[in-house]
Amino acid sequence: MSINATLFVQCIVFLILVIFTMKFVWPPIAKALDERAQKIADGLAAADKAKTELTAVNKRVEQELAQTRNETASRLADAESRGQAIIDEAKARATEEGNKIVAAARAEAEQQAIAAREALREQVAVLAVKGAEQILQKEVNAGVHADLLNRLKTEL
Repeated sequence: MSINATLFVQCIVFLILVIFTMKFVWPPIAKALDERAQKIADGLAAADKAKTELTAVNKRVEQELAQTRNETASRLADAESRGQAIIDEAKARATEEGNKIVAAARAEAEQQAIAAREALREQVAVLAVKGAEQILQKEVNAGVHADLLNRLKTEL
């Protein structure tokens, strides 16, 4: 065989191989490549969508956190003011109660002082009567001289 015939037969076999490949092998490969490209495009689109959603969610979370911080700060300030009001009220009640106790103690001390003065007056009156008895060497009648004794008590 000649070189030309071999070359011609090889060209025909090559063309048959190219046609067979174009008809039966290439379409499934192209389809698989197209599907893969579509999946990659869908994945990229989903990633972009997820990225935008993430950004939106992060903004919402930041807003919620800021709102929560503000609410927490206001609640803390409110609790602090309530605590201060309770402390002030307790101080006022304690001061009032202390004033009542001091007033009661003063009144009791004054009553005891008055009772002690009365007891002293009684004792002085008794001593005055005994002293007068001894001076006069006779018994002084307390019933007869009650007016005089009462004047003596008030003077003392």
